[in-house]
Amino acid sequence: MERDRNEGIADQNCSRLSRDAPAPARPNGVNRPRPRKALEQRRKAETEGRRGERIAGWWLRLKGWSILDRRVRTPAGEVDLVARKGNLVAFVEVKTRATAAALDFAIDERRLSRVAAAAEYLMQRYAGPNDDIRVDVILIAPRTLPRHIENAWMG
Repeated sequence: MERDRNEGIADQNCSRLSRDAPAPARPNGVNRPRPRKALEQRRKAETEGRRGERIAGWWLRLKGWSILDRRVRTPAGEVDLVARKGNLVAFVEVKTRATAAALDFAIDERRLSRVAAAAEYLMQRYAGPNDDIRVDVILIAPRTLPRHIENAWMG
């Protein structure tokens, strides 16, 4: 009888903890569920990013490029677009921001180096022996034309 009463108290304490206190710390490597707001923000960012990639693909096609592939993943990172124009193959990073002012801070050397590393993995697949290769960036914001930065990585 005493044991049953203690179990009931423990159950009540556990349910009170789960409602009132933050989740207990978990060991490294265990994923903690994200709060609903963070998941919604991540989904919105993912949707906006995909939209930006579609716009960038459209922009490149208008400029005479053909899109060879989209969202190519490698062990070194991801390339948003792989495009070809003549004997030039471009591995393109697309950045979408909410304002044109935020575009100035959208890309940094670390991100470009990841794209360049991924491009090294993908060169054999998309480029022939006489093809030139470069890493480009396309910046997208509402109510502005896409900004194409050619040969953004000089590694």
